[in-house]
Amino acid sequence: MKISPLQKARYEYEPKLPGMLRNGISEISVKEGEPTQSVADQEKIQALFPNTYGKNEITFEKGENTAETKKRKVGVILSGGQAPGGHNVISGLYDALKASNPENELIGFKNGPSGLIEDDFIVFTDDYIDEYRNTGGFDIIGSGRTKLETPEQFAIAAEVCKKHGIDAIVIIGGDDSNTNAAVLAEYFAANNSGVQVIGCPKTIDGDLKNEDIECSFGFDTATKTYSELIGNIERDANSAKKYWHFIKVMGRSASHVALECALETQPNICLISEEVAAKKMSLSQIADYIADSVEKRAANGENFGVAIIPEGVVEFVPEFSALIAEINELLAGEKAEAFNALPTWKEKYEFIENGLSKEAMDVFKILPETIQQQLFLERDPHGNVQVSLIESEKLFSALVADKLKERKEKGTYTGKFNPLHHFFGYEGRCAFPSNFDADYCYSLGYNAAMLIQYGFNGYLSKISNLSKPAEEWVAGGMPITKMMNIERRHGEDKPVIRKALVELDGKPFKFFEDNRDKWAVETAFVFPGAIQYYGPSEVCDLTTRTLALEKE
Repeated sequence: MKISPLQKARYEYEPKLPGMLRNGISEISVKEGEPTQSVADQEKIQALFPNTYGKNEITFEKGENTAETKKRKVGVILSGGQAPGGHNVISGLYDALKASNPENELIGFKNGPSGLIEDDFIVFTDDYIDEYRNTGGFDIIGSGRTKLETPEQFAIAAEVCKKHGIDAIVIIGGDDSNTNAAVLAEYFAANNSGVQVIGCPKTIDGDLKNEDIECSFGFDTATKTYSELIGNIERDANSAKKYWHFIKVMGRSASHVALECALETQPNICLISEEVAAKKMSLSQIADYIADSVEKRAANGENFGVAIIPEGVVEFVPEFSALIAEINELLAGEKAEAFNALPTWKEKYEFIENGLSKEAMDVFKILPETIQQQLFLERDPHGNVQVSLIESEKLFSALVADKLKERKEKGTYTGKFNPLHHFFGYEGRCAFPSNFDADYCYSLGYNAAMLIQYGFNGYLSKISNLSKPAEEWVAGGMPITKMMNIERRHGEDKPVIRKALVELDGKPFKFFEDNRDKWAVETAFVFPGAIQYYGPSEVCDLTTRTLALEKE
């Protein structure tokens, strides 16, 4: 296989480890901290996880390694959407296992959790691992979204582990995947299987974070990749001086990606879904907010600009959420078949008009027809609107165009408005990991091996103090149950890891809030450029603006 010069060079990059993990396996000791409790619903979570709840947080430090050095066989699973650095988690895990005992084995279950259920795996070797070091993607073993949540699945997983003599499973994934890891760990403990489960925090969305997990891996690389593209568009906008660019970025449940990209590039507009919800902003209010920027910039002779739109923002608009809820009800069960059988959009529109409340229909009417039709595209497995299919960047540019038309008729606006649209999503999920993500992910994997060696179960691999140089990072672990609460899912109470939304009183948002009015009118664009892998540390090892502001 032909490889690029950069790929060849990245194979040879040696990721940096936290100081206490650089001493050699024999000189890593464990320090136990305080017992933990879940972030909410303590009694319910404890009842569901009697064998793994309330365990102590732990930290690794320099000292004598008192763990047993027996031969171990470990399985690893990549779960959920791709995120830059996943290959390095596996590389770090592999290297630590081999450093602990050359006879240790690491096997990779293929295509996500289903690989464990189907007993489909590969045994890693030096040559195989070396082909994936410091590269993006999850193609080393593939990923999948199968959930491990039924007793039947757990029983099969236990049988597969017993068959191969597996001592531990490492699950690399986001909040849902690590919730599954916690449930599987509890099952193994309750049934005395002798199998440990360790999780690693992954998601480019940045919403798997809390007081212990400072950053999920992949967020750094993805936002730097998007910010490079946004910066390129800003430069183009400032050159052509005739287009407004509406850019949707990934992040359905939280706006961390949008906020980070805004901090890196200083666009004229960036919507924050959490603020939209907190202020109960309507579609009309949001459109007016953007139109104000367009009008003020036009008055300065600048008929161009850049607006960043979070992928899931429409779900946070109260009137739009109410509309979606009514549409879900309108098409429940057999009514969906009746609707789909109608041959023309005109007939479907009449069906909709007769089925929605006046309030919902008032919202529906102001939407462009393309967006109206997107609300009635194929439903998700639960019969709900697939909000991710809604082109919100086009929705808001259309609403802004209507606002500007009204203002032009009143004589308050005389500028030009030519919108262009972009969606940056998959472009960032498999990029070459930044040095930060390469180092962080390798450390997470190496650290996971130490948690296994010391016998921990139901723990998340934890690397903290991430805004400092890697030498000062702190390695350890925390019980996954500490991050959990009870949420209503599909009519049932379920234990889940709480998603972290953008905190409107947090330093990153406050910095954005203090500057956005100026950015809305002035051309204050910043051009981050491509991710740098070689050169001065202050250029190559930068953390995100979000992390830097949070740790000031």
